[in-house]
Amino acid sequence: MYGYRAAVLTVTSVNVNGLRAAAKKGFVEWLGETSADVLCLQEVRAEPGQLPEAVRQPEGWHVVHAPAAAKGRAGVSLYSRREPDRVRVGFGSAEFDGTGRYVEADLPGVTVASLYLPSGEVGTERQDEKVRFMGEFLPYLKDLRERAAADGREVVVCGDWNIAHREADLKNWRGNVKNSGFLPEERAWLGRVFDEADGGYVDVVRALHPDVEGPYTWWSYRGRAFDNDSGWRIDYHAATARLAGKAVKGLVERAATHAERWSDHAPVTVVYDL
Repeated sequence: MYGYRAAVLTVTSVNVNGLRAAAKKGFVEWLGETSADVLCLQEVRAEPGQLPEAVRQPEGWHVVHAPAAAKGRAGVSLYSRREPDRVRVGFGSAEFDGTGRYVEADLPGVTVASLYLPSGEVGTERQDEKVRFMGEFLPYLKDLRERAAADGREVVVCGDWNIAHREADLKNWRGNVKNSGFLPEERAWLGRVFDEADGGYVDVVRALHPDVEGPYTWWSYRGRAFDNDSGWRIDYHAATARLAGKAVKGLVERAATHAERWSDHAPVTVVYDL
C-alpha cells in the first residue's frame, strides 16, 4: 500500500538553523549521502529564491518550501523522493498559516508533516504566541489523525517541538523548570499529544529507547554543551500508533565533533518497516 522500496520508509527531521548557512557547513554533503525517503526541515529562514540550487531543488527530490511572511524567520520545508499526492501549507490558522511553521504532504498510505513550534520566552509575547499556537495545533493534530484513520492512512508529524517532555529529555532539567521549553504547562500539553486517549500520537524515538537519557537533539553553541552532551531532546517524530509500531530503528545523527556540525540541532531519523 505504501509503494516504498522494500516496504521501508525512512524519515529524517532536522532544524537546520538557517539553510543557507547550513549549506555552506556540510548540509549539501549530508543530503547527498542520506538514505532518507522523506526529509523534514525547520528554521529554513529563507525564501526559495535565496537558496542555492543544490538545496532549493536538488536532483532526485520533490521539494515544497513554506517560508514565513516575515523575512529571515522560521520557515519549513519537506523533501520526498517521490512526488506527493497532495501538499498542505499551514493547518487552517488565521494567525499562523503564514508564519512558516507547518507543511504536510500525502504520500501513499502516510501523511508526513514538518513542524516548527514557536520557541517562546517566559514573560514575553513570544511565550504568549507559543501558547496560542499550542492551543490551535492540538485540535488540528487530533482531526488530522481521525481523518487519516477514516482514509486508511497513517500520520507522522516531525520537527522541532521546542519542548522537552520528560526529565530524561533534558540534561540540566532542574535548572530549567522555570524556562520556556520545560515549563510544566508545556510538558503537560505535549503529554496530551502523546496520550493514547487524547492526542493519540506516539513519541517514536522514546518508544524505541524507553530507558535512556536523551538521546539529545539540540545543544547550545555556548560553552561546551555539545562536547559534554549537555543537550535537550526537543525534536520528535510523533506518529499514529500503528505506524509507530512499525518503527524498527530511531537514531540521532550526532556529528562526530563540534567542528563538523552544520546546525545546533542534529538530524533525527526513524526507519519504518511497513
